[in-house]
Amino acid sequence: MPQLRIALVQVNPTVGDLVGNAAMVVEWTRKAVEAGAHLVVFPEMVLTGYPVEDLAMRASFGHASRAALDSLAAALAEAGCGDIPVWAGYLDLDEAGPRNGAAVLHGGAVVARQYKHHLPNFGVFDERRYFVPGQNLDIVKVRGLEIGMAICEDIWQEGGPIAGLGRAGVDLVVTPNASPYERDKDDVRLPLVARRAREAGAPLVYVNQVGGQDDLVFDGDSMVVGVDGTLLARAPQFVEHLMVIDMDIPGGATRTDAEVVDTFTVRRVTVSADPVPAYEPQHSPGVAEPLPDEAEVWAALVTGLRDYVQKNGFRSVVMGLSGGIDSAVCAALSVDALGADAVYGVSMPSVYSSDHSRSDASDLAERTGLHYSEQPIAGMVEQFVGQLGLTGLAEENVQARCRGVTLMGLSNQDGHLVLATGNKTELAVGYSTIYGDAVGGFAPIKDVPKTLVWELAKWRNAEAEKRGEVPPIPENSIVKPPSAELRPGQMDSDSLPDYELLDDVLDDYIEGDRGYDDLIAAGFEPELIDRVLRMVDRAEYKRRQYPPGTKISFKAFGRDRRLPITSAWREGS
Repeated sequence: MPQLRIALVQVNPTVGDLVGNAAMVVEWTRKAVEAGAHLVVFPEMVLTGYPVEDLAMRASFGHASRAALDSLAAALAEAGCGDIPVWAGYLDLDEAGPRNGAAVLHGGAVVARQYKHHLPNFGVFDERRYFVPGQNLDIVKVRGLEIGMAICEDIWQEGGPIAGLGRAGVDLVVTPNASPYERDKDDVRLPLVARRAREAGAPLVYVNQVGGQDDLVFDGDSMVVGVDGTLLARAPQFVEHLMVIDMDIPGGATRTDAEVVDTFTVRRVTVSADPVPAYEPQHSPGVAEPLPDEAEVWAALVTGLRDYVQKNGFRSVVMGLSGGIDSAVCAALSVDALGADAVYGVSMPSVYSSDHSRSDASDLAERTGLHYSEQPIAGMVEQFVGQLGLTGLAEENVQARCRGVTLMGLSNQDGHLVLATGNKTELAVGYSTIYGDAVGGFAPIKDVPKTLVWELAKWRNAEAEKRGEVPPIPENSIVKPPSAELRPGQMDSDSLPDYELLDDVLDDYIEGDRGYDDLIAAGFEPELIDRVLRMVDRAEYKRRQYPPGTKISFKAFGRDRRLPITSAWREGS
């Protein structure tokens, strides 16, 4: 029985950093070589980062990526890693156009290339806009075993490249991926990978990237399944990780060198044809359990925030601290992501601010250790209101905008990135002020419904207590009725339905794309439906101007949900 030691490397590339990403591939390949691996698999487009979006259309970037791939092959050989085949994703460019490709590097050269066949064009994906699909299947022989490859979306298609590899008679399938995180996605991946292994008639190695890229976050969750779909190994989520596994793979039979299998052109490349003597397996990494729901979401939000800040060159963040639940959760996330010394919280009381809004903000700062200051805005508001003669909603919005100006001033002065602290529920119904609480460069909980914000706060405090630490979020911030404190006695409930009911309607309307009749059938009252849908539809212009934030749901505002601002269509009876 031929023996194979496989290294799965889930890493965190940066889009456009060809030099840095190549150096990362060399560094992790060294570690795989030291672990005695026979082959190494990196994620999809690891050399360029993913997604590259319209950079794919720039010929200079495509040529640079292809040149960087050749340089990487040479660098691996110079680093003493030339004898091990390395699967690495990159952006290719040929006479047909840009391609989402993956190459096998060996002996200082590119020995095989394959291009993604199925180009996803839904949700956050626009790959048909950028890439030309491939039709080739490059099969590489390593230690007597024939290894085929399918790139990310190719394994989501029944009867596609995986079926072609099965008919070509491969012994193993490797799949480089850049599969963005959303809640419970790990529950979908394993059954999918298991089905494709059975379809290919071969074990399947699934390698996914980790880290944040703008509003996307990748959770890793790399895995290996047997030919019968049995889970053999699984890497932890949200961390860079080298997973090495020994496998006994029946194979090495004589293959027919058919040039076409189904519609796929097959090319076979031999790296090493002769199997080595059998040895006792030493690496059995085990199966990492997926994180519980709240822990998984928190890790995604921390990862997305950390990488957005660090990859864009910021050293610190600043946000308003109102004493409420949203800013408290954003502050706790920031401290977990960046460390307390990089987080600045500002209390900006107005004449309507309650005593508890100040004391809860101060309590949060003391619990987390972040930098804390108070900048009263009553004088600023008075100047605007008095000069312009503002009343009612106009006066309320001036308070929010004075806070926004304060935060942006501190950002310009000290180089902080301003964080907008609004949640998905408020963003959905337009319960925010553009150029006020909506200012900022990033919105950590933009895709987190209000009810989930409370759940995360309780979970984070409970986790701290388990570890014998001070819970970061004041209990009063969790239990008190939410209020923007824009007028005496004002509460969110004055303007919005109960948050649990509101989130139920929004989940059906936004995530499920359900219309009026569907919502009626789901049991919601007509008056509630009319009210909520009217608020959501009218707020599209606000959402277009809101900062990016980490996607955790199936349908986040932004790339996932694109509706016209100017539209006369209204759901209704």
